[in-house]
Amino acid sequence: MDPAEIPIQTELVELVPNGKYAVNASAIPLVGNARFEEPQLTVAEMEEFLPQGPDKKQTHFTDFEGKTSFGMSVFNLSNAIMGSGILGLAYAMANTGILLFLFLLTSVALLSSYSIHLLLKSSGIVGIRAYEQLGYRAFGTPGKLAAAIAITLQNIGAMSSYLYIVKSEVPLVIQTFLNLEEKSTDWYLNGNYLVILISLTIILPLALMKQLGYLGYASGFSLSCMVFFLISVIYKKFQIPCPLPEQDGNGTSNLSDAQGSTSDYQNGYPVLQPAAAGAACSASLFTLNSQTAYTIPIMAFAFVCHPEVLPIYTELKDPSKKKMQGISNISIAVMYVMYFLAALFGYLTFYGRVESELLHTYSYVDPFDVLILCVRVAVLIAVTLTVPIVLFPVRRAIQQMLFQGKDFSWVRHVAIAVVLLITINLLVIFAPSILGIFGLIGATSAPCLIFIFPAIFYIRIVPKDKEPLKSTPKILAAGFAGLGVLFMVMSLSFIISDWAMGGAKSGGSH
Repeated sequence: MDPAEIPIQTELVELVPNGKYAVNASAIPLVGNARFEEPQLTVAEMEEFLPQGPDKKQTHFTDFEGKTSFGMSVFNLSNAIMGSGILGLAYAMANTGILLFLFLLTSVALLSSYSIHLLLKSSGIVGIRAYEQLGYRAFGTPGKLAAAIAITLQNIGAMSSYLYIVKSEVPLVIQTFLNLEEKSTDWYLNGNYLVILISLTIILPLALMKQLGYLGYASGFSLSCMVFFLISVIYKKFQIPCPLPEQDGNGTSNLSDAQGSTSDYQNGYPVLQPAAAGAACSASLFTLNSQTAYTIPIMAFAFVCHPEVLPIYTELKDPSKKKMQGISNISIAVMYVMYFLAALFGYLTFYGRVESELLHTYSYVDPFDVLILCVRVAVLIAVTLTVPIVLFPVRRAIQQMLFQGKDFSWVRHVAIAVVLLITINLLVIFAPSILGIFGLIGATSAPCLIFIFPAIFYIRIVPKDKEPLKSTPKILAAGFAGLGVLFMVMSLSFIISDWAMGGAKSGGSH
């Protein structure tokens, strides 16, 4: 095996975007006679995520080999890719059409696979197994900070999307349990109050822990919930009639006042027969409107897994770039199929009336549906437990940027968690819809992590004597980075323009 492909050092277990866990292989790369030394972490920082005995010697990958099998690595990477972005894909399809959505989803998946190829090739040159360390190797401290900031923004976006789900879904769950047909103005049905309450009573205590022993279980449970969600979406497509039952002023189904004949029933639901029913229940193959600009950012947000690729590579048994690329391709393909099925059946259930958070749309049909209630509860538990997990690497990144080399401090540990939760709660409370969160993060940090950074790291790290700047691989990488910049600029300009016209406010209130 090429020595450059052998993982060389692990400092700690780090958490990465989407609330998953992985080993952070922060290496000291050796290229020729040039050694790039990174400041050493304190013992307290090294023990922040998982407990270690006081006399336990620090482990190195020269002491043991990775033990994770090919199949388990596929599961881990799939787990890293899967996140709350799946809830917004049906809305994306409603605003692009089936064919355009399929083309865009395929393009983002293929580009993600290519960018992983660039990351693996760069890491093979210098023996680094951490995203931020590739940035340090390529551009020094500015490169490391840029990568850390992008990962931090991605994690803040992930936490915001999770808490927005809590804000929108918990009131519906409480309303269902209390058997209330109409939503009242009581505080316990106000999503803003509830998200603050859950943040204070559940998320903050977990975020103040020095280690999160449940992180592996939470990650697996999160993926299981999303699979349960997909199965339910497919099942409900064949149970919910089109057009939908009439809605009352509160946005929930008013089944008792349906205007259809009493004999007009389908699967137990009263069916309305408006003149425009044919148009309302027909799928569009190609659509362009003001909300189409959010589509690619939503997809990019849903495919971000790149900071976790290298740690999973480190843990792989008998690692090689070809083997890790195969794991990446299979994981992306599995998520591609799940994403497309969730988007397709969600869209074909509600067509143009689908909301930017698909699960919330089912309340229009039957707020007391037991299956949807179970899906809601499972997803709520998963996202609530995931928020503290995603908060940990953000806090560590802030400590690395602002308090590097300092000993562990409980005051700093608590203060950073509190400030982060206050900031995220404010974002969630004042965000008009989850669409804005998906769009903004998907248009900023996601293209950096998927397109721009892997390409420029590759161009910078691969020696010129091995691949000159005018070589085909580096020209392709430069074009890839340019594509990422173009995508980011266009997406941001469309989103800012839409916000200026008030489009984002109407996006979540179909």
